[in-house]
Amino acid sequence: MQIRNLGGSGLRVSAVGLGCNNFGQRTDLETSRKVIHRAIDLGVTLFDTADIYAGMGGSETVLGTVLGERRKDIVLATKFSKAMSNDGTRQGASRRYIMSAVEASLTRLKTDYIDLYQQHDYDPLTPIEETLRALDDLVTQGKVRYVGNSNFPAWRVAEAEFFARAMNVNRFISCQDEYSLVMRDIEKDLLPAAQQYNLGLLPFFPLASGLLTGKYKRGAPVPDDTRFAKAPGLRDRYATPRNEDIVEKLQTFAQERGHTLLELAFSWLASRPQVSSVIAGATRVEQIEANVKAIGWTLSAEELAEIDGITK
Repeated sequence: MQIRNLGGSGLRVSAVGLGCNNFGQRTDLETSRKVIHRAIDLGVTLFDTADIYAGMGGSETVLGTVLGERRKDIVLATKFSKAMSNDGTRQGASRRYIMSAVEASLTRLKTDYIDLYQQHDYDPLTPIEETLRALDDLVTQGKVRYVGNSNFPAWRVAEAEFFARAMNVNRFISCQDEYSLVMRDIEKDLLPAAQQYNLGLLPFFPLASGLLTGKYKRGAPVPDDTRFAKAPGLRDRYATPRNEDIVEKLQTFAQERGHTLLELAFSWLASRPQVSSVIAGATRVEQIEANVKAIGWTLSAEELAEIDGITK
């Protein structure tokens, strides 16, 4: 397993991370236990969850139940700011809410500290300097080691950077955003900002909700046990004629070189600027094993240029 620094920080993470949003909803406790322990055995160190995953707290609770002594072997990342109640009272990035949200996450995770605490969404109601000062206090208290952001527009990333410098507080070291061979929008603004401020990029949905695994065939029925079958909205978003054309070309590209589409999707992301770890979920042990193996293809400059021609 490759180990990389997360942006310009000293935090080291595995090049393949485990997205934990399935735990507590798509996978039961025992299946989650098998996936978690197998991932650690394979060298996966970055475990990424959020307080809202699995019905508000379910994913964190599973991790807290399963990790035990192995907590010390991983980089545990979670997130705050999305709604944790239906009445709008438990969400956002105010000092008041952050201080309660972190305690709730620590309790569910059964740990004394969070390695990477990420703001899940930008909060337009709270000044960024208030958020940064509160997060800096958590680092000083030892409850959080590093802080990151997710789903921020590029100009908000720059704003946070400048305020952190001016206030002399801990800055965001990472940004987590959607990025894949069929979703390259962040290359316009966000990726250049991440490069400028040396933020580690943690791409989520690297397989476009399964489209880039090759298991969906154009014109064929969607398999019953897949994400597209259970969430038609995802199918409508990703299985567009444009994306299906791209996937067919990428599949041919990979097969001609003796690789799978999964290997191409992971290895391409791993080669991109600022990418520290490719985060993907797994509902079975076989999936995490395949994800770990998928990052081993070193793409040549000529191959990368051909991929650009297909996907840009």
